[in-house]
Amino acid sequence: MTYRVCLVCMGNICRSPMAEIVLRKTLDDHGLGGLVTVDSAGTGGWHQGGPMDERAAAMLAAHGYDGSLHRARRFLPEWYEQVDLVLAMDRENLRALRRLAPDGADVRLFRSFDPAAPEGAEVPDPYYGDRADFAEVLEMVEAAAAGLAKHLADRLG
Repeated sequence: MTYRVCLVCMGNICRSPMAEIVLRKTLDDHGLGGLVTVDSAGTGGWHQGGPMDERAAAMLAAHGYDGSLHRARRFLPEWYEQVDLVLAMDRENLRALRRLAPDGADVRLFRSFDPAAPEGAEVPDPYYGDRADFAEVLEMVEAAAAGLAKHLADRLG
């Protein structure tokens, strides 16, 4: 049985798909790819079925990641039955996810796994920003993904 993680932002076109793709590669690099399934979604459905934001995809590609197959989805409450860990990119999405969550659901901030991040640290939304904002998000995502991979290696190993 695999451990299942879902990363969630607002529209599932910038932060959460970047985190999904980075985390999947990070887990593969740590030998955990066969033990952990990674997915992403948004709390809103505005972009359902659409590709990743082209700036997010370009930032990933510039760093050796491939986001070309991503299609945006909306997080549905029934997914809690199938997901072990739900990770929000910011406090607003964390609140929305917790409102939908059944008792006992494991819902946290993604950056809580980055040991260098302060308590309550968020991944800011780069949508209205520029290339530097997407680069900053990628750095945060990579750091949190590394911390989560270590956590899961300890837990599942």
